[in-house]
Amino acid sequence: MISQTMQHALNAQINLEQYSAQLYLAMSAHCIGKSFKGFGQWLKVQASEETAHAARLIDFVLDRGGKLELQALEAPPTEFGGVIQVFEAILAHEKGITGRINALFELARAEKDYASEIALQWYVTEQVEEEARVGEIVDHLHAVGDQGGAIWYLDSKMGKRSVQ
Repeated sequence: MISQTMQHALNAQINLEQYSAQLYLAMSAHCIGKSFKGFGQWLKVQASEETAHAARLIDFVLDRGGKLELQALEAPPTEFGGVIQVFEAILAHEKGITGRINALFELARAEKDYASEIALQWYVTEQVEEEARVGEIVDHLHAVGDQGGAIWYLDSKMGKRSVQ
């Protein structure tokens, strides 16, 4: 059985993962609208990953006898600036998610909820990967700037990402 406190906290994270998917879809549309179809594709895949993260947490809550508590999601913005600003915003968002995951892990530890702690370990590791991947993209974008042929090369490279 999962505690009400942990159930509520995990449900908040499920809703945040769903918001992240919506945010990345909005960013994808923004990039595609600016003819950066590769960055748009990368973001579509990222959105599907966020949905999968939410689904994984939903399964965990239900497997523990908990209840799913979906909430209405805030609409994401529709304007994000240039591609560099988009990916800087993604990195900031992912760092915020990392903080939330860490707080969930601390809550599980404080409640001596070992099952939740073990399940959350996957998310801790995933966030390290997310921040590293997006940080690398931000570094590449800063290196090439948002003008000239190099950004179009990165765009074509980003478009090769697919759902795994």
